Amino acid sequence: MKTEAAHKIAAPDVIGRSRAMRQLLETATRAAARQNKVLITGESGVGKDVLARYIHAHSPRAAHPFVAVNCAGLAETLLESELFGHVKGSFTGAYRDKRGKLELADGGTIFLDEVGEMTPRMQALLLRFLENGEVQPVGADAASRRVNARVVAATNRDLDRMTAAGTFREDLLYRIRVVHLHVPPLRERIEDIRPLLEHFLSKIDPSVRLSEGAWTALERHHWPGNVREVQNVVEQLSAAGTDRELDTADMPPYAAATTPAQIAPRGGDRRRTDMDALFDSIANGSGDFWHDVYDAFIDREITRHDVRHVIMRGLAVADGSYRELLQIFRLPAGDYKRLLNFLVRHGCTVDFRPYRPGQGTRRDVATDAPRRSRSSGAGAHTGSS
Repeated sequence: MKTEAAHKIAAPDVIGRSRAMRQLLETATRAAARQNKVLITGESGVGKDVLARYIHAHSPRAAHPFVAVNCAGLAETLLESELFGHVKGSFTGAYRDKRGKLELADGGTIFLDEVGEMTPRMQALLLRFLENGEVQPVGADAASRRVNARVVAATNRDLDRMTAAGTFREDLLYRIRVVHLHVPPLRERIEDIRPLLEHFLSKIDPSVRLSEGAWTALERHHWPGNVREVQNVVEQLSAAGTDRELDTADMPPYAAATTPAQIAPRGGDRRRTDMDALFDSIANGSGDFWHDVYDAFIDREITRHDVRHVIMRGLAVADGSYRELLQIFRLPAGDYKRLLNFLVRHGCTVDFRPYRPGQGTRRDVATDAPRRSRSSGAGAHTGSS
């Protein structure tokens, strides 16, 4: 049995001298002293996981476990088993009982990273846990025990937009966003660039020396990868393995520019634009659903959220009919079951009902969707959700 000292984690270094970061840490410190659920938002690489550990380390639960789960890294069935555990024989490969991460975090903190990637079913299971604290392992007939774990969640998604689009539960959002901490991107707090570089230089390779020109170039870089990119650049500088002072010529080309780069829209806005273009290409026949969506998803080039966005665009045009979606995507009628099996198996289904005529809740994703002429009986086909 582990002692409290074995569970306790050291408080992570949170580097930042900007006003935005000072205010963020003050709020995080106050939140840490309480038991409220926390939602941390921000772009990829800003350090949401570090802030989660900071909150745990400064909380009354610091002597108890901090358990992290990446919700985007597992399929729905595996994520359910990871969180709630399973009983022996509940599925192929379940050779013994396994405790879930929620149970392992009892008394401590469970960190749900990329919570915006959860499927609707997993969202419902998480909501049930948040309401009663009961954990029911996969394959069990009833809840095994009640767990007291503080939930800290993080995402780079816009959950308000996802809620409006029907891809994230509004009641779940209210549950996890009791305290909301937003970590600003590094390009909006340039005062933190040098301290972060100095921190990683001292940690990774204190022997690295930079010229003033190199410092200037690094401070003017736009850092689209945020703190994660800072660490990567320092690692590359260290790999140069030279004793002389490094100048801009020794830096990675993308980081050596002395003027801020023009950055395309990030996060949800850029991804949504890409998925809209993908839908348009499939609808006009220049793209192929199985190649550009299915294969890309299997190869992890796009996410479940991306697939759902394409499906939502299609349902908006097809008046909520999954069968007519075949026409929109230019698929043969024989692909109907294959399409549904793909969407259900990977948690990419979208509720078709809001897209039916007369519902009055048509999504804004349909604003520029091309309309197709359909026979009067086409809309009678119903889809599976």
